[in-house]
Amino acid sequence: MPPEAKPLFPVQLVGAGPGAADLLTLRAARAVEGAQALLYDALVGEEILAMAPQACLKIQTGKRAGRPSMRQETINRLMIRLARRGLRVVRLKGGDPSIFGRVGEEAQALRLHGLAAEIVPGVTAACAAAAQFGLPLTHRGVARRVVMTTATTQDGELALDWAAASDPEATLAIYMGARAAPEIARRLIAAGRSPLTPVAIVENASSPGANLNRTTLAQQAVAAPMRAGAGPAILLVGEALAASASWPSDAGLEALPGAA
Repeated sequence: MPPEAKPLFPVQLVGAGPGAADLLTLRAARAVEGAQALLYDALVGEEILAMAPQACLKIQTGKRAGRPSMRQETINRLMIRLARRGLRVVRLKGGDPSIFGRVGEEAQALRLHGLAAEIVPGVTAACAAAAQFGLPLTHRGVARRVVMTTATTQDGELALDWAAASDPEATLAIYMGARAAPEIARRLIAAGRSPLTPVAIVENASSPGANLNRTTLAQQAVAAPMRAGAGPAILLVGEALAASASWPSDAGLEALPGAA
C-alpha cells in the first residue's frame, strides 16, 4: 500500500434503536464509540451521540416524518466522500436500518462506488413500544402474523394493503401513521376489520415519558387527529394486544404515563 493511501473501512449502517441508549446492541455501541464520522438521524438522542469520540465529525441528516431532511443523494455523497478519506464512517439510524430505514438504497450507493457496507441491526419501534407496555405482538390462537408497514407512500398519500390489513390473525405495526390514525381506523373497519379490534398508539417509545393510548378501531375512527408537534409514535392494531393482563376490557382513550 502506498504511504499516502488510507485503508477503506466498511461504512457501518447502524440501528440506534428506538431512543434509549441501553437498548443499543453491543455491536452498535462499539460502532459509535469507534466512529470518526457520524451521520445521524434527528431522532437519535444526545446520550447515544455522547458515546462517539470527542474528535468525531458529527453531521445531523434529519430524517423525521413531516420535517425537513437532508436529501438522500446528499447523504450518500457524504458517506462516500468521508469513507474515501479513510475515515470510519457510521450512518446512525433510528430503530432498525432494515425497517423503513433506506438501508438498501444506501448500501447500493456504497457498492456502486466500490465501498463495502456493514449493516448493524437495532431494536425497531414496534418491538420497543410493545415491550415497554407489556403488549404481545403475537399470541397463540389469536395472532399468528405481524405486519410492519408505513401508512403513506413516498408522495404522502395514505396507502395500505387494506385487504391484507383486515386479516384478524395479523397484528399491524403502522409506522409514521399516528397522525392519520382516525382515517386508518375508518378504512380498516370498511375493509372488514372488527370495530372492537384493540388499538395502541405509543408515543416516544422507550423513553421514560412514553405515552400509551389504548382504544379500539371504533373509538379511534371518531377521535381527533394526533396533535401537531407530538413525539414520534407508532400505531399497533390487533387482537393480540388485548391478551395482555394490563389491557382492560373497557379500554378508553386516556393516555397512560410511561413505564418506570
